[in-house]
Amino acid sequence: MEKEDLISNFKKVQAKIKKAAALANRDPQEIKLLAVSKNHYAEAVEILNEAGVSYFGENRVQELEEKNEKLIEKGIDIDWHFIGHLQRNKVKYLMRMENCQMIQSIDSLRLAKEVNKRAKKNERIIPVLVEVNMAKDENKFGIMPEEVKDFLKQIKEFENLKIEGLMTILPYLDDSQKLRSYFKQMKKIYDDVCENLMPLNELSMGMTNDYQIAIEEGATIVRVGRAIFGEREY
Repeated sequence: MEKEDLISNFKKVQAKIKKAAALANRDPQEIKLLAVSKNHYAEAVEILNEAGVSYFGENRVQELEEKNEKLIEKGIDIDWHFIGHLQRNKVKYLMRMENCQMIQSIDSLRLAKEVNKRAKKNERIIPVLVEVNMAKDENKFGIMPEEVKDFLKQIKEFENLKIEGLMTILPYLDDSQKLRSYFKQMKKIYDDVCENLMPLNELSMGMTNDYQIAIEEGATIVRVGRAIFGEREY
């Protein structure tokens, strides 16, 4: 995609974020845009970073490493979030990347233990989000909604994890009311945890097809790929 198109797309998404925030009487500054750069070249990340995008998301460790290397060689230090299903044998590679700022997809106790162990080995405390399978979709990973508080109780003592919040990936639905219902339920779980268990800062929900609804329902991070980058390049 041409540079002008990328920047134009970014600005359109920014405008929609502001509009959705206004509808919900929210400050748009409290909403982070995570540009999902999977299947797109490092050059696109460079262009968008220069244009003002602060956070980028990837869902495969190898692709993230390759892009990060290319950008570091150019002196560009990106704030990366890992957003995909993370295999335990790949955790060590992520923990070596100092600019991997967050793992948004803690979806099991075994993974949480491995991330904590590897973070400790690398003398770092890694911010994480717990992935919630809000729609109880058997094709997706994540903690079941009714098990979230118990899961958080199990991992909140892990010294090298900084539990920042919750994340969910919904199935692709044309039904905006159904999507809104899931987002409302997710916000309810988030608020319940904040009030009765521990303070949280981030609620990551909403992608290209539904991020405006997610913002209206309380998202603090939206993960937008196609609306910015267009169709996959590889």
